[in-house]
Amino acid sequence: MNSHDLFRIINQCVNELDYITARRYMEDNMEIIQENRHHLRRNAKELFEFVVNSDERRLTPSEIKVIQAINDYANHFNVRSFKLVVKENAVLMSREDTLTHLNSDARALLESMHIVIPKEES
Repeated sequence: MNSHDLFRIINQCVNELDYITARRYMEDNMEIIQENRHHLRRNAKELFEFVVNSDERRLTPSEIKVIQAINDYANHFNVRSFKLVVKENAVLMSREDTLTHLNSDARALLESMHIVIPKEES
């Protein structure tokens, strides 16, 4: 696929509100789009800016599985396993984007362990 077709497809996907497909094309062809950004329409440029800025640090599938395990141990009140997984993944637990994925039981256990969790603003 040449660059002209790439930009046409991305712009068409954005117009049809198919952001997932547009994002995949953008992620796969980051260098080409970066050099020729002027071929994107306004909404596609905004989506590209979002992709570039949010690409820094996403949760990996293995990190998501760890969070699911933590939530599951908290739901079943398996404190020993909960503490073990939290201890092994201390860096993951210190990230703000991780804390948004924790359920209320996991948050309560973390608070009882005196691990600082930012309060949600209501």
